[in-house]
Amino acid sequence: APGRPGHVPALAPAAEERSAAAEEAADAGAPARPVSFSAEKVLIVDDDVRNVFALTSVLEAHGLTVLYAENGREGIEVLEQHDDVTVVLMDIMMPEMDGYETTTAIRRMPQFAGLPIIALTAKAMKGDREKAIESGASDYVTKPVDSDQLLVMMADYMRQG
Repeated sequence: APGRPGHVPALAPAAEERSAAAEEAADAGAPARPVSFSAEKVLIVDDDVRNVFALTSVLEAHGLTVLYAENGREGIEVLEQHDDVTVVLMDIMMPEMDGYETTTAIRRMPQFAGLPIIALTAKAMKGDREKAIESGASDYVTKPVDSDQLLVMMADYMRQG
């Protein structure tokens, strides 16, 4: 997806879903809800280095440790080597093994049955969210990614684990 380095693509919640406090926080550049992490590991599986760089910058600034894989097969290998990954951010549109196939493969591995996988896609089409959830994704976010929304979502999933 086209973008400039350092720019984290965003998905703004529907206006009616945003509270006045969330609007104020967004205007101030702060998360709607304070989010803190303690070096939990996040795996980003994305073939676009610009997306990886932008997400990594935001995640590391919030205290997360980031691992990276540029395709689905590599993502599975990284997971097998790091059983302490707490969340996977899975790009959908990748060559070779797309995010749906990769998510399905991860879900077949008993040790990762409860691992939160958040699907990310730039080419949001009708039915994509359902397809991502059916493949085993825990949630779905469209690119450009709203980093505050993503951080709150990740924190929620990590607390459930």
